[in-house]
Amino acid sequence: MASTNISIKKEAYEFLKNLKTGERSFSDVILSFKNEHKDVMRFFGVLKNIDWGEKEKNMQHLRGSFNKRLE
Repeated sequence: MASTNISIKKEAYEFLKNLKTGERSFSDVILSFKNEHKDVMRFFGVLKNIDWGEKEKNMQHLRGSFNKRLE
């Protein structure tokens, strides 16, 4: 398997080192982010057609209703 040397900040190295276990290489840790990224991508755009102004208005009404009951 071919390898490439890279330079990263110490903070990034420490982060990866904390995720690395005896069985996992740094490459395995980095590639796990690639797989997680794919899982998250399926959610992109799901909420684009929601009227957030209307949602906020409904939430304010709900909060007001709760506050009246608590008084």
